[in-house]
Amino acid sequence: MTKRYGGQSGSFALSLAEFAAQATEAIDASLREIIIEVGSSLIRMSPVGNPEIWAQNAVATQYNKAVDEHNTALRSDPANLTKAGRLKPGRKLNDGMDIVAPEGYVGGRFRSNWHLSIDVVENVTFDEVDPDGQETIAALVSAVSDFTAGQVAYLINNLPYAIPLEFGHSTQAPSGMVRVTVARFQQIVQEAIRNNQV
Repeated sequence: MTKRYGGQSGSFALSLAEFAAQATEAIDASLREIIIEVGSSLIRMSPVGNPEIWAQNAVATQYNKAVDEHNTALRSDPANLTKAGRLKPGRKLNDGMDIVAPEGYVGGRFRSNWHLSIDVVENVTFDEVDPDGQETIAALVSAVSDFTAGQVAYLINNLPYAIPLEFGHSTQAPSGMVRVTVARFQQIVQEAIRNNQV
C-alpha cells in the first residue's frame, strides 16, 4: 500500500493551510478597515475653529446678521428702490462689526492632530492645519497599511483642548467625537467583517 500511494500527499492539509492564510489576511484587512473607519469618523466629526461662532464674536455676528436682514427688508419694499431697482441713497445700512481672530488664523489644527500610533502611545502634537481633514485621513490610511492582528492601535489627539472638545465645549460637536464613534463601533466592526469574508 505504501508503494501504491507513495509520493502523493493529501490535499486536505493544503486546503487547510490555504484557508488559514486567507482567514489571517481577512482578519488583518478587517482590523485595518475598522481602524480607518474609526479614525476617519473622529477626524470628520472634529470641530474646526470658526471665529464667527466664538463667544467673543457672538455680538458682532448677530449685529452683522441684523444689518443684512435690515437691508434685505428694505429691498423688498418698492418705495425704497430707484427705477433701476437699487436702494435709494441713504436707506442702506453700510455698517458692521469686525469678527476678531488672531492674525492669519486658520482652523483645522485639532483635526490635523489625530494620528495613529501602533503598539506605543505617542505624546506628540503638530502645528499643521487640515480644515477638511483629507490629509489627516490619507496619513491614517498610509500608517495603518502594515497593521496586523496582535498589534495595538492607538488613535491619539494630544492637544490640551481635546478633552474639553470631547465633552461639549464646541457647538459643532456637542456630543463629542469619541463617544459618538464608540456608539457606532459594533456597526463598524460588523461592516468590516462583511466586507472581508473568506
